[in-house]
Amino acid sequence: MAIELTTRDCGGLTDSELEELSNLADGQRASFDVGFLSKQRDEWVLAALAHEGDRLLGGMMFTLERIGGTPCVLVNLLATAAKDHERDVATGLLHESYNRALLAFPDEDVLVGMKLVAGTGYDLFSGLEDIVPRPVHRPTGEERAWSRRLAKRFGLDHGLDDRSSLARAGGSVFGFNAYRLGEETSPEFSEVFGCCKPEEGEALIVFGWAMAEKLADGSLPEPF
Repeated sequence: MAIELTTRDCGGLTDSELEELSNLADGQRASFDVGFLSKQRDEWVLAALAHEGDRLLGGMMFTLERIGGTPCVLVNLLATAAKDHERDVATGLLHESYNRALLAFPDEDVLVGMKLVAGTGYDLFSGLEDIVPRPVHRPTGEERAWSRRLAKRFGLDHGLDDRSSLARAGGSVFGFNAYRLGEETSPEFSEVFGCCKPEEGEALIVFGWAMAEKLADGSLPEPF
């Protein structure tokens, strides 16, 4: 059966849909309970959902906005059904956000920011340029500034290390990308994630650039 993708206002998510999304996150070993998701529903703007028939395969809460004049897609949280079309579902959800970005920010490069707790999440940056943090790269002053801006926007600027993009929640629950969390991180990203301890409320603020020409031709995200 084909995967059906829809995007609507977060405020339109029903409690039953939040429960389904919570169950998906639980399958990825992420604790997004319904109470937490209900608060996120009130604080974020858009929700993309992936269904197979009546079954929810994935969901994402995100927003399109400008930070200091720069157009951004900010993904608050994402969850996919573990081991079940994960890549296809994640690709579809991201494609929904990029379609919206093209409409909102035509002919502009767009910054895409997310919170990751595992290197497998770098799949979600497929096709983006100048990803930070990344292996064997020392962030520039402007890139470190973006880490600070995004951490503040995500509410994770408590003790931020802008050199590694390591953010700390300060004891509060936060959203992140619950995707392929049961799989081992590629050795390529062991250096990047060596400092991150999700069990202690830490995540990496990761961002990259969606180029205007790729948004226009619909090639994002690239297959992963």
